[in-house]
Parts: sequence; C-alpha cells; structure tokens
Amino acid sequence: MPHSGPASLHAKTPYGALRGLETFSQLVTFDFDTASYVINEGPWKIEDSPRFAHRGLMIDTSRYFLPVSAIKATIDALPYAKLNVLHWHMSDSPSFPLQSKSRVKLWQGSWSPSERYLQTEVADIIEYARLRGVRVMLEIDMPGHAASWCKGYPEVCPSDSCRQPLNVASNATFELVSDLLLEMTGRMASKPGLPSTGLFKDNFVHLGGDEVNTSCWTQTPSIKKWLDKQNMSAKDGYKYFVERVAEMALSSGHRPVQWSEVYDNFQGKLNNRTVIHVWKTNTDISEVISKGFDVLLNVGYVKGSWYLDNIDVPWKQMYWNEPCGALVPSLCQKVLGGHGEMWGEKVDVSTLEQTVWPRMAAIAERLWSPREINSVESALPRIQWFRCFLNSRGVKAGPILNKLARTTPEEPGSCFHQ
Repeated sequence: MPHSGPASLHAKTPYGALRGLETFSQLVTFDFDTASYVINEGPWKIEDSPRFAHRGLMIDTSRYFLPVSAIKATIDALPYAKLNVLHWHMSDSPSFPLQSKSRVKLWQGSWSPSERYLQTEVADIIEYARLRGVRVMLEIDMPGHAASWCKGYPEVCPSDSCRQPLNVASNATFELVSDLLLEMTGRMASKPGLPSTGLFKDNFVHLGGDEVNTSCWTQTPSIKKWLDKQNMSAKDGYKYFVERVAEMALSSGHRPVQWSEVYDNFQGKLNNRTVIHVWKTNTDISEVISKGFDVLLNVGYVKGSWYLDNIDVPWKQMYWNEPCGALVPSLCQKVLGGHGEMWGEKVDVSTLEQTVWPRMAAIAERLWSPREINSVESALPRIQWFRCFLNSRGVKAGPILNKLARTTPEEPGSCFHQ
C-alpha cells in the first residue's frame, strides 16, 4: 500500500476480502490541517489471517428484549474487530420472544406482546449479518432455562409450581422440540455451501444443556414413575434428554453446541460431532479435546472468563486469557475459537454497547492475532485508539481505564486518555 495512488488487496474468500477492506478503512485517517485523507507511516504491506476461525459475541434477548435496531447496530460493530459470529441466546426462563409458526403459542412466554421477534425480522437480521461476514448461531436453551415455554405449552413442563427442566417423560416435549428445531434450523443441504432450509442458516445450533436441576423431575410423581419404569435415575433422564435433542440436530445435518455441564456429566457417551462450549473453570479442556470433541471457549486457564456482564473485570484481565493455555499445538487445533458473553441480567438496550465495548476488542485480538501477541502494555494504546475509533463510528464504547465497565469519564480530556 503506497503513500499515494492505487492499493491492492488479495484474499481467498469474500469474507477475507471484507476483513482486508476493514483493515484498509482503519488505516485511512482525515488530516484536518490539510483537509485530506491520508495513510500514516506508509507504505504498508500486510499479510494477515485469523488464529481461530470462530470469533463471536453472545447476546441475550430473554432477560431483556433487544430491539432489532440494537441487534443490527451490534452486528455493524462486530466486523470492526474482525468478529464473525453472533451467538443469539434467544430464549431462557424469563421469556421466549421468538415467533414460531409451527408452535404459535410459544411466544406467549414473551415479556409483552410488543417484545417479540417476527420471523421476517429474524430473517432480515440474518441476511444483514451475512452481508457483513457474520454468522448467526441460534441458541434455544433446554431442558433447563426453559420455564418460559410453560406459558403457551404447560404440558411440556413438570407442573405449575415446578416448571423446569422440561418434562423428560412426555412425548409432547420432544414433539415440540422437534417441530421447533426443524422450523428454526431446518435441514442442511447435501452439497457444501448451500444454506439450511430453516430460518437460521448456520450449521451450528446451540442447545444449551447447562445448569439442569432435576429436582422437579423427582418431585413430580408422573415423571418419577416414568423414570423408575425406564430404570433411570434423574441424571440418566438428563442424559436421555440432551442426547435425544442432539440427535435431532445431527439427523438434519447440524452440529449441536452444548455447554460444559453436558460434557462434565456424560463425557465420552456423547456424539463426537457435538461442540462443547466451555464456560466452567473446572471443565478439563485438554480432556475434552483428547476425547475427540471440538471446543468453543469463554473461560481462560489463568485469569477467568470472558463474561462481559462482569463489569468489574477490566479489559486487561480478559486480554490475559490465553485460549489454548497449556495445550500442546495438536490439541489447540481442536479449539474452534471463543465468545465474549453478554448475559442480560443487568444489560438492556440502554447499556448494551458500552458494556460490550471496548472490552470485547481485547477478546477479539486474542482470537485473531498470533499467540505471541499478548503484551498488555503494547495492547493498551491499540485498545485506547480502537475505543475512540468505535466512538467515531457511532458505537457507544465506554472509557477503557475506568475500574468498572460502562461508567462515564471521570473528568474532561481527550478520548485517547480515558
């Protein structure tokens, strides 16, 4: 890339070209003294590629509803940090906001009739993301975190007073799950590169499986009777549920993604096409990989998690997280990548952007750059610049040096020193 004149960009895929164009756009600055656009310190020759293929941000639309405009704004910002996955934690115990045409009463579990997503809106978001090189991975968390299903379909829950996990003893539960997954994710085409027939086109579907307290099963006489008849413990019932639902995804050509607990409880009994999403520090990542599973991460070996809702965790602690830790290179190859997780207990549209950014940029750099690029001292001016760059593009990224994320600047000053 010369001081002036034409510049060239070469990439193997359209998505590589998008990343290259993003790099180019961030090199171009406006010189107010000369009223011209310049590229500082040129000429440049950049050869670049991501360390991990899967680099994502999770949003949670169950605990607080996020309007379509906020989701699109979030998608706009992801390519700025070369992130390529939006993990959409669609439903949870508080609410189920997604329209289902096969199971029309599911979204009775939304917060209100206006806090819902039409399928036309979802399709628009998915295409909006695709044009920006971002995959959208749906998560429908089950069998725990599913109490919101009971509003429209009480028959899939243990009882009115004990609503989750979903009723493992009822065929109605699995019929609903099958209908929902087929509608939302469909069947993958037999030829590579062709999209799914469902609403969500990605070949990954996140099935949750975390934090399953089976006491509702053992306290509900009909479920306890069914478990006894099947010669199952409650834990066996948990295994039966997650395996049966994962098989639904696999049979339609999708890879199920499930949280740490599914592996921690059942380990080698799972289908190896399952992707284990590790969030618990006591999950042995090297063991998970050694048993043949691919891994997504949001927890580090040394400094903790990439949970962005922990506003007291500074950017540098997230930056210290080395995705592969002590893994040997051959095992590290099974780490697909990772996510920053924006859980929504105390985050709504008013605080979303400044809670995600700029700390998400620290995670993004660890997922993109070579392992040896890991100095907090050298990263600080980059992330300070990037925060101001995000602000210039309309992203409400908070100050980077504050002790708590999303707090306002402490005093007047340049953006570059906040």
